[in-house]
Amino acid sequence: MKKLIFDVGASAIKYALMDNDAHIYEKGKEVTPHDNFEHFLTILKSIYEKYQTQIDGIALSLPGTIDSVRGQIYAPGGLSYNENINLVDKMRSFTQLPITIENDGKSAALAEVWKGNLKDCQDGIVIVVGSGLGGGIIKDGQLWKGQHLFAGEFSYIFQGEGTSFMENAWAVKGSTTALIMDVARRKNIEASQLDGYRIFQWVEALDEEACAALQTLAKNLAIGIYNLQCILDPQKILIGGGISQQPILIEKIQEELNKIYEKIPFDIPHAQIDNCCYYNDSNMIGALYNFLTMYP
Repeated sequence: MKKLIFDVGASAIKYALMDNDAHIYEKGKEVTPHDNFEHFLTILKSIYEKYQTQIDGIALSLPGTIDSVRGQIYAPGGLSYNENINLVDKMRSFTQLPITIENDGKSAALAEVWKGNLKDCQDGIVIVVGSGLGGGIIKDGQLWKGQHLFAGEFSYIFQGEGTSFMENAWAVKGSTTALIMDVARRKNIEASQLDGYRIFQWVEALDEEACAALQTLAKNLAIGIYNLQCILDPQKILIGGGISQQPILIEKIQEELNKIYEKIPFDIPHAQIDNCCYYNDSNMIGALYNFLTMYP
């Protein structure tokens, strides 16, 4: 029997039929509703009914602060209707199969621990660069969630001298959204006209504004990475998200890290950075691994 895996995002609900080795047999996606929870649950049910005779478990990756043991979503991320919802209990209305849920950034980290670039590491960090900054912290080979399930919520880290979240949060300075907004400002165009793909085309063409914005993004990411290295001292720090598929991003972050270390008059451990092994399927692979650890 196989597992039905969901990766719930702000724009799409991706799903796949997978075996215990993370081989994908079939995949698809539906548009994520933003009206109410009942609509969301109906979509999950319809996908489940399509595969119910082929599966013996369901695993989900979702945004938000999640208690994976209880099946509870507290802070809902970008889907407000999930606030204080016990999703596992709600899904009992249409199935009695084992169900697990986990935060999307933490799922990405689990994918790297299981089959990716943290496979041989006891301590590591995954930073997922997207519309915000998510991720996960691996300690002694296990996902570390903290006392309030909030470990790895990197968006909320502050950079700079101010205390305004909308000006100084790491998500505002180190995300794909930050890059798009910076390029839009430099070029005096609407941010809605831009995406990461177009910006990196400009970078490849050595466009001055795009290259300067990328350098600023890399610097802001490097500062946060340096701080995380000092606090947690991991073996590796991985960069994930669609933007991490651009090799020049890792190059620029390393360049900015080197500048930081060159100015420090002490011999301290340097952050070892790399990109994630998995991109579009990372959340589903991690969600499957979470299921297999909870239902071995």
